[in-house]
Amino acid sequence: MNRKSILFIVILLIAVYGCAHTVKETAVEIKPTPNGNVYEETLANGLKVFIIQDRTAPLAIFEIWYNAGSINEQAGKTGLSHLLEHMMFKGTPRYGNKVFSKIISKAGGIDNAGTSHDYAYYFQKLAPDRLRLSIEMEADRMRNLIMDNGEFLSESDVVMEERRMRYEDDPQNLVFEEVIAAAFKNNPYRWPVIGWMEDLKNVTRDDLMDYYRKHYVPNNAFIVIAGNVDVQAVMAKIKREFGPIPKGPEIGKLNIQEPVQRGERRVFIKKEAELPYVISAHKSPNVLHEDSYALDVLAGVLSGGKSGRIYRSLVDEKRIALSAGAGYSNFNKFPFIFYLEGTPLPGKKIEEVENALYEEVQKIKDLPPSEREVQKVKNQIEADFIMGQDSVYSQAMVLAEFEMLGSWRLKDTYLEGVRKVTPDDVQRVANKYLVADQRTVGTLIPIKKDESVK
Repeated sequence: MNRKSILFIVILLIAVYGCAHTVKETAVEIKPTPNGNVYEETLANGLKVFIIQDRTAPLAIFEIWYNAGSINEQAGKTGLSHLLEHMMFKGTPRYGNKVFSKIISKAGGIDNAGTSHDYAYYFQKLAPDRLRLSIEMEADRMRNLIMDNGEFLSESDVVMEERRMRYEDDPQNLVFEEVIAAAFKNNPYRWPVIGWMEDLKNVTRDDLMDYYRKHYVPNNAFIVIAGNVDVQAVMAKIKREFGPIPKGPEIGKLNIQEPVQRGERRVFIKKEAELPYVISAHKSPNVLHEDSYALDVLAGVLSGGKSGRIYRSLVDEKRIALSAGAGYSNFNKFPFIFYLEGTPLPGKKIEEVENALYEEVQKIKDLPPSEREVQKVKNQIEADFIMGQDSVYSQAMVLAEFEMLGSWRLKDTYLEGVRKVTPDDVQRVANKYLVADQRTVGTLIPIKKDESVK
């Protein structure tokens, strides 16, 4: 996973009180799966609902996910998805400004939200008998969000300051951002989730309202609930609250075809910093491609903690790097990157670190890693994946993540693909994807404060 990936978070709740509307209730069938009891239903308006029933869980999780990440934006209007996430807490006619979180907190729960390239999501963690609050309030703000211009301008300033802190004032993040922008030509991953500063300055309240009305509709969303819940009661409540919301216009699926890169690209970023930094990004397929499993293992061989080849060579043996590693961003809707990165020790040259990174890759290209080395990485991937689902919260997150990729059932095939990887597979993908003519390299050049660009 990319070190920038948004690591899934959140929390969880469920169960239900009744509501004023009358809905015919019918018995529901809970379908056992290898990963637990999952109930799935799609409402007439297109809203999908997934419920993971766990009678042993003391809490419940409510999550609502929208296909409304930064890939759904357009050039000149970047940052809308993240800005809308902020505005979703500004209230509706029924619930005033900042009331949403106060109600959840008063009920003993917590709430939060997140935005990535691919999606935006909102979650609450509550006692099961308070789940009605999540269902009522999320349905309300799906259709009735207030977009006060004063609040919009205030929140725009907040997001711009957030951007300054995360990118303008973080040299390595700034380099990463510039590398991605240079690597991709026809892919909306090329702009940051938070948006470009000039776009944030110029986006209007009407731009954001149009984006909200288009993307925050039942047929562009799904709900995941996990915990000790009564499935029939939960579904009845969801139908009462979300069922009347009209279906929105269908949003066409993106068909992204990145042109072939025909030569190395380089960017140099001058920024106040203590040490240089280099990152080499290679475009690579996502988890839906059969090569992704071998790339996942390759990343582990190169950068599996202090026992990984890159750390052992550059940090322990050659002593030229303060830090160094590799990573693979595979859990995305579209192909993204496999990267190598490093920071030299004081007095060491950045070129020396960069060349040493390529040397470690070349060793695998020339000779596949040992069976033992590959098996160790596969064991670690499997352990991390299984242990990462040790709570109802994490089970809900994993289900939602794979549903965003195409289907939640894909999670049942992920480990099967990893287990089949051989040393020859690792060597093959290294030769196929980590190619000099298809990489984009970013180098941070430290400067003094008085030399900084104003």
